[in-house]
Amino acid sequence: MVSVCFYFQVHQPYRLRRYSVFDTDRHYFDAFTNAEICRKVAAKCYLPASRLLLDLIRRLDGRFRVAFSLTGTVLEQLKQYAPEVIEVFRELAATGCVEFLGETYFHSLAFLYSREEFRAQVELHRAAVNELFGRDPRVFRNTELVYNNDLAQFVSHMGYDAVLTEGAEAALGKRSPNYVYRPPHAGRTRLLLRNYRLTDDIAFRFGDRSWDEWPLTADKFAKWVGRQDGDGYLCNLFMDYETFGEHQWAPTGIFEFLKHLPEAVLNGPGGDRFLTPSEAAAAYEPVGEVDVPHAISWADTERDLSAWVGNAMQSNALNELYKLEGPLKERGDPQLLTDWRRLTTSDHVYYMSTKFFADGAVHRYFSPYESPYDSYINFMNVLDNLAARVRA
Repeated sequence: MVSVCFYFQVHQPYRLRRYSVFDTDRHYFDAFTNAEICRKVAAKCYLPASRLLLDLIRRLDGRFRVAFSLTGTVLEQLKQYAPEVIEVFRELAATGCVEFLGETYFHSLAFLYSREEFRAQVELHRAAVNELFGRDPRVFRNTELVYNNDLAQFVSHMGYDAVLTEGAEAALGKRSPNYVYRPPHAGRTRLLLRNYRLTDDIAFRFGDRSWDEWPLTADKFAKWVGRQDGDGYLCNLFMDYETFGEHQWAPTGIFEFLKHLPEAVLNGPGGDRFLTPSEAAAAYEPVGEVDVPHAISWADTERDLSAWVGNAMQSNALNELYKLEGPLKERGDPQLLTDWRRLTTSDHVYYMSTKFFADGAVHRYFSPYESPYDSYINFMNVLDNLAARVRA
């Protein structure tokens, strides 16, 4: 029997408006674009997908179970621009079949630059989830599944029972991601590793007509899940929630696929089932230790940090950003702190990537800028104004 663990990441950044070097306006973020995108994605993905999941949970008497992590930035925008989405998530929470995970409130890379700020953002996120959904997250996922041994040890001291990360060969070697593992020096913490091959069949290849497995049906995918038996007992499918309706549009059949997948899995010959991450971590004992001294992530083919620190522009932007933390916090200005924290969102440096080929195409798909250089210039113009406010 294989246990399927579905986890969906829900995130929208605060996108910057075009900001010239001569600009002195303290309103850095493009309210019109952020509202427009939030409402569009809510209509295409968040509402139809969430209502479908709610129907599946009820129809299958709770045997279908999923997990979400909603960043603080998306929660703020949904409350302002699409509050009906928050209500559907509350309905999902009330079923008892949906788990909400912890992460950094601003979807940041703070763990790599400031443990103090990392802790603060995680606690802010924990409070927001508790307030909105009445849940205290017990499982942690760092931004973009960025992970190393130090992260596991740090969040274990913050009270988290398990951590999600990528099933990267750099960490696993020839071992399977379909087991529960433990990190070094944090023996009580459980590691759940993404099965990126099966996940990407849904998230990236589903609508690709040139793919030799197209079209992907629920029955076919359920058989692939069943084949994991013997190579592990846990199939972790971690993906962006925007896969449903936004990255894979409705005409591809992605919603029909999701509608039929749970029954196809549950009615398979292996008697497979669905578990939330905390249930999976509690159900199975670790089979071994995974040592990750250098950070991994779920981004790009390298599955490392190169999506955010792969060139000099990105490194410079991040170093200058975090240099402001101490002086800025000494000022005690709440608006200044909020503006700075919104700039820590990892998307801003992701847009500066200069990668080529398939990875470059993915970066360009998400970026609102004409080039990574435009992104860097715009970000640094904003950061320069913020620094001037700190010095004032």
